[in-house]
Amino acid sequence: MYRKLKVWKKSHEFTLEIYKQTEKLPSSERMALTQQIRRAAYSIPMNIAEGYGTIHKKQLINYLSIARGSSFEVSYQLLLAKELNYWDEETYERLNLQIVEIQKMISGLIRKMQQDNKNNPKGN
Repeated sequence: MYRKLKVWKKSHEFTLEIYKQTEKLPSSERMALTQQIRRAAYSIPMNIAEGYGTIHKKQLINYLSIARGSSFEVSYQLLLAKELNYWDEETYERLNLQIVEIQKMISGLIRKMQQDNKNNPKGN
């Protein structure tokens, strides 16, 4: 079910792109920034998937919130990589636009789930 979600697809594609782009980081960053940004990136689709595997909407909202938090972690890491001159402006802008779109999509999904919970508090 989660694989049909546009936000999951976009976050999965973003994660694949992050893996490609982090290959370009200096070897001195392999154990630091490379691992951190990859971990934060794959946390997004992973938490969306895990949330959709839960029974209750409140649990789903919690996992979506974690995914959203990871997306903001990635936002900072993108900025850090750019300001350390590991990526050019074009790469940074492209990746940043993608993560901002993902953040908006997750936020919208959270709002929808919260509204559904208000309208049907006993439902799953």
